[in-house]
Amino acid sequence: MSRIAYVDGRYLPHRHAGVSVEDRGYQFADGVYEVIAVACGRLVDEEPHLDRLDRSLAAVRIPWPMSRAALKLAMREVIRRNRIGGFGAIYLQITRGVAPRNHAFPAGAKPVVVMTARSLPSFDLAAARRGVAVISAPDERWHRPDIKSVSLLPNVLAKQRAVEAGAYEAWLVDDDGRITEGTASNAWIVTADGALVTRCADRSILAGITRGSLLRLATGHGTPLTERPFSLDEAKQAREAFLTSTTSWVKAVVRIDGQTIGDGCAGPLTRRLLDWYASYVDGGSAEEGL
Repeated sequence: MSRIAYVDGRYLPHRHAGVSVEDRGYQFADGVYEVIAVACGRLVDEEPHLDRLDRSLAAVRIPWPMSRAALKLAMREVIRRNRIGGFGAIYLQITRGVAPRNHAFPAGAKPVVVMTARSLPSFDLAAARRGVAVISAPDERWHRPDIKSVSLLPNVLAKQRAVEAGAYEAWLVDDDGRITEGTASNAWIVTADGALVTRCADRSILAGITRGSLLRLATGHGTPLTERPFSLDEAKQAREAFLTSTTSWVKAVVRIDGQTIGDGCAGPLTRRLLDWYASYVDGGSAEEGL
């Protein structure tokens, strides 16, 4: 079956889908995006994702291309046409539009919406528990990673460094030696005294939707947690470490820069959090994961 894309109001086979060479997303990375997981045909955390999309659009001063209700209908149609009945993901991108190349906002430009969707294998809980390796890399991004911009070149370069090092992800380190987040994930540790720690969602990181759901689950289960910066050295000395993202869920980190974390496998709190999140995905709300 040919995959179907949504491009500015039209549903098209991928081979026929395209945007203008003067789309500002292509020329200036002048756009924002979201990736939303699909579980059994249902969008996971749909409203928080759309809330974040709203914040990103407002931050870069791109108007909504359609009503929120209309966008939700279009997303469901993309899922339906791509026959995603199990696990999958939908990618949604909104750019400022098409106009002759000029840095200033073009007058009268209409935002361009592109959506694609694909099926994914069922989430491998066993692999998530086995864990992955990460490397550290300098955080060379602009100062607004809280905006989910399509400008991802520094993330791409750091991710490639991780791949070439045989690692799953790169954790980015700021000028003060503190971890901000991964190239496509949020970073977490469990301290020696058992406290769950992740960086506060200020302008230095993207407020991950999975991160937010996990914070609510942990709080609901009475897990001590702190939102604060932590250093690369602290992470390497942590009892446990893991990362979260829309498609990675909760994935144990068992090595950082080649140094083993804890006993080299997912720790007990990481395993519990993964189990709670898996139940949450099945149930559809953070409260149902409790």
